[in-house]
Amino acid sequence: MATKTFSTDNNTYRQLLAGGGTLQIPRFQRDYSWKEEQWDDLWSDVLDLMEEPDGGSHYMGYLVLQPKKGDVLDIIDGQQRMTTLSLLVLSAMRKLKELKASGYDELKNEQRLEELRRTYIGQIDTVSLEVNSKLTLNRNNDHYYQTYLTTLRTMPSRGFKASEHSMRKATDWFSKKFAEHVRATGRPEDEHGEVIAQFVDTLSRGLFFTVITVDDELNAYKVFETLNARGVKLAAPDLLKNYLFSVISRDADPKKHDEEMDRVEQRWSNILERLQSENITSYLRTYWGARRSFVRQSELFKVIKRSIDDRKQAFELISGLEDGMETYLSLSQPDQSAWTGEDKDNAKLLKMFSVRQPFALLMAAQDRIPNGFSQILKGIVNITMRYNVISNLQAAEQERTYSRVAIAISKGDLINSNEVLSELRSVYPSDQVFKASFETKTFDTTNSRNKQIVRYLLAKIQAQETQTAFSWPPPAISVEHILPENPDKNWPEFDDATAAAEVYRIGNMTLLEEQTNRSIGNKSYNDKRPELAKSKILTTSKLAASYQTWDIDAINDRQSSMAKMATGIWRVAQLS
Repeated sequence: MATKTFSTDNNTYRQLLAGGGTLQIPRFQRDYSWKEEQWDDLWSDVLDLMEEPDGGSHYMGYLVLQPKKGDVLDIIDGQQRMTTLSLLVLSAMRKLKELKASGYDELKNEQRLEELRRTYIGQIDTVSLEVNSKLTLNRNNDHYYQTYLTTLRTMPSRGFKASEHSMRKATDWFSKKFAEHVRATGRPEDEHGEVIAQFVDTLSRGLFFTVITVDDELNAYKVFETLNARGVKLAAPDLLKNYLFSVISRDADPKKHDEEMDRVEQRWSNILERLQSENITSYLRTYWGARRSFVRQSELFKVIKRSIDDRKQAFELISGLEDGMETYLSLSQPDQSAWTGEDKDNAKLLKMFSVRQPFALLMAAQDRIPNGFSQILKGIVNITMRYNVISNLQAAEQERTYSRVAIAISKGDLINSNEVLSELRSVYPSDQVFKASFETKTFDTTNSRNKQIVRYLLAKIQAQETQTAFSWPPPAISVEHILPENPDKNWPEFDDATAAAEVYRIGNMTLLEEQTNRSIGNKSYNDKRPELAKSKILTTSKLAASYQTWDIDAINDRQSSMAKMATGIWRVAQLS
């Protein structure tokens, strides 16, 4: 990142608000959403500051700002914290107003009230009696904040948005906390104003932020990417939303603007609600890869900004995201999808393999080649088994290929499943490569995902060898390691190093009834063999009949035999 695109500094809450500038939350950022849990955390932090002899300090995290015209700074990240701190100060001012109205230390409480207003909230216009606010909220929350909260008017509770109710409740909650705090001091009510003012002064000087000031939205997004890579979760999706909404808002009909933006915001909210735990940025990147071009996540915002610069394009993107949602969710959350039969089973396999690189291609295929979708999905499962699960080849290059083919589908250059699968030759390991990789493959089954994959592999090979239909092994069937994971001295064929290298090879594993598996435990092969021979699982009983002893040669031989069958099981006819 270029050195002049952003600057950093540490500022207290007082330093952020005491100047003559204005902080504003962009119009289309998220509504206020903090609840009692977050309010209580903040209050506890300030109480801790109060107990330190010199006030102390408490770190509030990152605050990302972007300069606008004049002395205005957009709050790109940190709006929830800054809004809540303002509500806390306003609650203190309401208590001072109540004390003054009740006749307690009227002159000093009036002075305290005006000093808090001047420093943290903004001056009142002597003509309009409106507050020239130091903080402006988003389009859904600012009216309530400026009309009822900054002016200390009675806060109505009916007919408002949920986020506005949250702001009102936060103000009431902090007001009650102030009442409890001053009572706990045991000081007379004439001194309660001093206690409240001291509380606000302590928090304003003790709470500090790392302020990152960026010069444009693109550099703000780069900051998000950098900090997210370091484990700091920021609202990069909000930045994407804010840009799209600003494009839509730019040339809107003034008479229809608010109504139109409400509809757009509802559509965006519906997208987020349907995604649930899924990341909107990941979904947007997948969608872009299906329709436009392959793009790295770090470049996504720049590419969107360069490509979407008018209302029509922004609306088309939102509509496309809505249309692609069903396929994306059916792939990422197959258990909850409406898909049935082989499509659902194959989507579950992709999830078990922890592979998402094909999602863009599959979204494009479902949209443009619905009749061939099932065949494409099945082919990609087989490619995934060869390329990712067994051969462990580079996923980044594979994703580029999938995106290239996805775009060809979207453009209409590929019109059926055979054409699509034929384009995937570069990510389809040959029989020779796949067989060689399979012959040496290990799976550490202490990992639950690996254990599931092994169960699947063994069950597919069992079906192939016995010429029966594949079915998932029931819970009563477990994975038996013939050479045990913790072998005793009754396995002299393997020293410690060799045992560690061989125990998780596929050739050393077989399906076995759970009860039998427990009973044979770490026994020697001679003791295990009669029990394996009695198994109703044919591949396991055949193993016992085929191998008189169990050593490295036996594992190699069995795994080589399994590899030959695997090349036929996970084969794509168009690529072989």
